[in-house]
Amino acid sequence: MPATTQTVAFHGEEDQLQGYLARPEGVGPFPGVVVIHEVFGLNENIRDITRRFADAGYAAFAVDLFAGRSRAVCMARFMGGMLRGKPERFGIGDLKAALSVLAEQSYVDGERKGAIGFCMGGGFAVAWACTDDRLKAVAPFYGVNPRPIDAVARACPVVGSYPEKDFTAKSGQKLDAELARHGVPRDIKVYPGAKHSFFNDRGKSYDPAASEDAWRRTLAFFGEHLG
Repeated sequence: MPATTQTVAFHGEEDQLQGYLARPEGVGPFPGVVVIHEVFGLNENIRDITRRFADAGYAAFAVDLFAGRSRAVCMARFMGGMLRGKPERFGIGDLKAALSVLAEQSYVDGERKGAIGFCMGGGFAVAWACTDDRLKAVAPFYGVNPRPIDAVARACPVVGSYPEKDFTAKSGQKLDAELARHGVPRDIKVYPGAKHSFFNDRGKSYDPAASEDAWRRTLAFFGEHLG
């Protein structure tokens, strides 16, 4: 059966936002995943990923961080926070609010929650994991690390996927080493020959082999840590 989907409005860190919610058939309780978009926003690629999670047995909530806002102002604030590197930055409060909305759904197991993010969203996923103990696993795709890097000492388990032909490959390697140093469970992989946004099947850098393997690893890791 296809996933059941709906648009859900909620109050974010400062204002009203919305997201795209997809759930499996049945009463649950299902593990929950927040999906964090890249700079292109909540587009059909992100909606499709959200539905894929529902097909795999997860309640998934893709947050639209640009909803009702000036995209230019948002990007300036997001990038400013990313450059400063601190885990607590503009946007993290929105993600925490989205996780609360997801956990409140009657068919979601509030103890089994995670997040996945791409590019900008991947950086958010790692930073968020350093600030919210409700997260049990995160999956950054080609994201940058928070600073100082040892902030990840308090992160939940991480499954990360990075393209070799991209500046974020070094981020993945540094994240792998730091998580290992702190004993945080992880599965970090850099894909040879892959480029930025390799998971976006609507983009020119789409890499089918890398995408298939990254999806398999993500589901396996989430299956272990979210159940």
